[in-house]
Amino acid sequence: MTHDPQTTAWLDQEDAHLAAVIRRARYAVQYVGPGERPDEPAFGYTIGLFGLGSPELVVVGRGSAATHTLLDAVAADVVAGRSVVPGELLEVGREELVVEECPNPGEVLLGANRWYRRPAEYSVPACVLTWASPVGCFPWDPGWDGGRYGQPRPGTWTA
Repeated sequence: MTHDPQTTAWLDQEDAHLAAVIRRARYAVQYVGPGERPDEPAFGYTIGLFGLGSPELVVVGRGSAATHTLLDAVAADVVAGRSVVPGELLEVGREELVVEECPNPGEVLLGANRWYRRPAEYSVPACVLTWASPVGCFPWDPGWDGGRYGQPRPGTWTA
């Protein structure tokens, strides 16, 4: 894809910043605010864990601070050598998370695929960290109110 000179310069600056963050911390967090349509949730994902032999991690439907907190906690464990496995229950502070495979990472991890120079059809893999509601329900539990909590199921939304 060819860009105009101004866009190319901006992308070069973004790439340099991302490289510095990944060099320092081994990963970065990309946060994407909510879209204009209700089916475009806010989400965040890691960039860099794939280079450590792990899938990238995704959190959907949370604000920037909570997304960064959850991703930073789990990514730090991955950097320290821990593996995350789909189906696993994780605890981060008072939060419970279930690791689920992301079935459409090429439609979600745009920045990570750009970083690794991979087309969407050969996307880096990802796992979604699915979080429990304030009353402890997961999306598959009775009492879950998906509209209220804004956490769509993996594979049902795109970036």
